[in-house]
Amino acid sequence: MAAAAGGKKGVMLMNRIGPSSSDLYISTIDGSNERLLLGTRGYDYNASFAANGQSVVFTSERSGDGNSGLYRARTDGTGVQSLVAGPAMDDSGVLSPDGTKLAFVSTRGDRRAQIWVLDLRANRLKCLTNTAGVAGDPTLPDGHFRPSWSPDGRWIAFSSDRNTPWRGHDNGRGWEHTQELSVYIIRPDGTGFRQVATKPGYCLGSPKWSPDGSRIVFYEITTEGTWGAHRPEYIGRVSSQIVSVDVATGERVEHTSGPHLKVSPQYVTATEIGYLIKNGPEEGLHYTSGTLPPVKRAVRAPVWSPDGRSVIYQKVGWAIRPLDTPLYSWDSDWEYRHCDVFPVLSRQGLIAYTEKQLGHSSIVTMKPDGTDQRVVFDSMGKGLDPALLQRGLAGAFRPAWSPDGQWISFGLGGWFILRGTSTAVVARVRSDGSTWEVLTDGTTNAGFPSYSPNGNEIVYRVWGAENKGLRILDLQTRTTRVLTSEYDNLPDWCPKRNLILFTRKTSETNFDVCTIRPDGSDLKILTASSGANEGHAVWDHDGRILYNSGVYGFREEAALYDNTFQPYGQIFSMNADGSDKRMLTDSVWEDSMPLYLPQSLLS
Repeated sequence: MAAAAGGKKGVMLMNRIGPSSSDLYISTIDGSNERLLLGTRGYDYNASFAANGQSVVFTSERSGDGNSGLYRARTDGTGVQSLVAGPAMDDSGVLSPDGTKLAFVSTRGDRRAQIWVLDLRANRLKCLTNTAGVAGDPTLPDGHFRPSWSPDGRWIAFSSDRNTPWRGHDNGRGWEHTQELSVYIIRPDGTGFRQVATKPGYCLGSPKWSPDGSRIVFYEITTEGTWGAHRPEYIGRVSSQIVSVDVATGERVEHTSGPHLKVSPQYVTATEIGYLIKNGPEEGLHYTSGTLPPVKRAVRAPVWSPDGRSVIYQKVGWAIRPLDTPLYSWDSDWEYRHCDVFPVLSRQGLIAYTEKQLGHSSIVTMKPDGTDQRVVFDSMGKGLDPALLQRGLAGAFRPAWSPDGQWISFGLGGWFILRGTSTAVVARVRSDGSTWEVLTDGTTNAGFPSYSPNGNEIVYRVWGAENKGLRILDLQTRTTRVLTSEYDNLPDWCPKRNLILFTRKTSETNFDVCTIRPDGSDLKILTASSGANEGHAVWDHDGRILYNSGVYGFREEAALYDNTFQPYGQIFSMNADGSDKRMLTDSVWEDSMPLYLPQSLLS
């Protein structure tokens, strides 16, 4: 791992859950003549045609992985130019019919996903959705997504989860949240805001106007389904329909029926609607009339040209990002880089992390400069359920160094996604990989261990039908005592003070970061955000706390993601008493599991 550039304090390792690559392609409507839209690959997505069909606006992270900006290019791939740039997340840009204005989603300002309009001639920006009467309850999600201009340029339609409660999946019991969206319209000057389509318990997403401006089409999926829609293990169990409404009367038409996850609808002609089926054997482009043949192809975010002859879509890759892949640095003092999950630093200056691979996961150690990498424990062949291993739902996870650097403790079995339905044990392995042993009895789901500052004890969590909470194991006597009895997880024992950091489910819809002393005293809840998940907390090298939070809500329609858990998490830091909270990342992806490496360790 290379040292940071001169003048930097060092490197922050972090994990990003999102595609490893994304490229835009264009083809004729029947799928023929497919070609890469742009001359160079640059992590591009979410394209839209100009009304004249001669140019395209798209989102790109070509300026630095994770920092999204808006660009324009001709449809032949030439003339790429930047339209909107900066440290905020900018996405889903679409030009007005006369080409003078750009509507887009941005987190600039209040860090929530808002609809903005840029006057391209005057270079003047206006936020349409954070004004009185439009913005929702600030304690609830308030995201606004997927703007679409009416054909006459007088209105912008968009989806929003404003004034909807945070809900975990499985009736509020799950960690990952669902999303409830309605369709709204607003004039480009911010007036005329109103709701045009809603359905309690449903998500209405990606609105697009009919050619005559009288109707808006969208996909409709149950709120609970928005969680399964981006999880590969739920293929075939989540369905949605393509629906349109009359803007003036609210008259509703369902254009599809039956199974399959249908998203990204658009009027291709006055009477034909194209859409995407996600996942499964029917994945690809389909049409409501049934007269146009489907184009079965693994693509995302299709948009059809104004003349209905061409379609642009994105293809994404899921290769594992290499260790040390540069990411956009929102903090100018540190370089941000990608790492696999749960990286931890020993007192002796070595890194351990969980390396996820198809069918198993391993505990890997290395020097901070990336040299001397070695697998010290591999879950393959350790008697775990092969089906769970293959699905990436079990393995060796979340290592913790003993203070003397001689041992690495970790969980082995079902990850926290399977709490209560599978077992796991706390184990430890010699740091040279020579021998390992199981430390708990396997009767419940135990994991996420962390050593006491003197190395004599380990705190870990248990999660099962009868037992839950944090436990402390005395490594000398092999006795265990109960520290907590709530739904607690991810404990991290501070190496510099007698204090344990952890995540607690504090209500049916809320997880918070807490601290407690090893004797059970002085419990403190450090976060409270009315339903947003806050967790994955770890101690930083300087005594601050690093954690993951969804306090600013979703940054995209949840059903449009793939292969992720919570498409709203960003990395934050705060003092040990919960003060001075700072946001460290601002991307459309899930960012978590940070580890700061001072420059002195990388030199």
